[in-house]
Amino acid sequence: MFEARPAIKSQVLADFVGDNTPMGCMEEDPSKSERGIWKLFVDGSSCISGNGAGLVLMSPDGWTLEYALGFKSKATNNEAEWEALIAGLAIVKHLEVQKIEASSDS
Repeated sequence: MFEARPAIKSQVLADFVGDNTPMGCMEEDPSKSERGIWKLFVDGSSCISGNGAGLVLMSPDGWTLEYALGFKSKATNNEAEWEALIAGLAIVKHLEVQKIEASSDS
């Protein structure tokens, strides 16, 4: 059964990206802009027995954080990945990361 995602999740994500994107980020020299970029990888899973998601955050110098999320409520694969992305962005914000590249397989 299809369930529309709550508008609040989309709005929270849009607000986060808008609030944390530097105004001049599109004007940087590409060679300079690649330095200092953290990488966030997320993946989600949904099945009858449960659903969850995971994230891996990598610093430019190789430090890695791995985190697993479990959900009590039903969620699609995409919803699980959105939750992982939101959790990852919250961690990134807490760490005061300036540049992030996020990847998902969906």
